[in-house]
Amino acid sequence: MSRIGKKVIDVPKDVTVSLVDDKIIVKGKNGTLEKSIENILNLTIENQQVKITRLNETKKSKAYHGLMRALVQNMVNGVTNNFTKTLIAEGVGYKFQLDKQNLILNVGFTHPVEFLIPKDITVKVESPTKIQLIGIDKEKVGFFAAKIRDMRPPEPYKGKGILYDGEKIIRKAGKTGK
Repeated sequence: MSRIGKKVIDVPKDVTVSLVDDKIIVKGKNGTLEKSIENILNLTIENQQVKITRLNETKKSKAYHGLMRALVQNMVNGVTNNFTKTLIAEGVGYKFQLDKQNLILNVGFTHPVEFLIPKDITVKVESPTKIQLIGIDKEKVGFFAAKIRDMRPPEPYKGKGILYDGEKIIRKAGKTGK
C-alpha cells in the first residue's frame, strides 16, 4: 500500500473540491485548477476530506495512487497559498528586467534573452539580480523557473549563473599557476 496515497487530504473551509466526469476541480481564493484522472483510481469527497483508493492492484495503479494524491494535495495548497520560486542572478552584469509580459535576462550573452511570461504566473523583480515567480500551479511555476535557470546554470569555479534562493554551489579549485 502506498504510504502517501492512503493519507486523507484535508480541504480548508474556503476551498471547494468537485469531481466532474474524470476531472477533479479545485476552487479557492487564488483561482481554479483542474486535472483529469484515469479510471484506475476511485476518488471520494466527504466532510471536507478527499480520499483516493485504487480499484485494482496493477503496477500502474500502485504507482499512480501516490502520484495522484500528491498532485491533488498540491492543487489544494496552490489555490489556498500561492507557490513561489526565487531566482538570483550571480555574476558581473547579470540582471533581470521586466517589460510588460516579457522577462529579459542579461546573463553574459551578446544579446539579452527574452522569456514570454505565462498568464497564470506573476513575476516580481525584487532587485535587478533577484526575481520571484508566483503562481497557483506548482508544476508550471517550477517548470518556468527551471527554463530560466537553464539559460545560465551556476558553474562550480566562479559560482556565476542563475540559481535558486538557498541553493549551495559546491566550488571547485581552479588551476594553479607555476
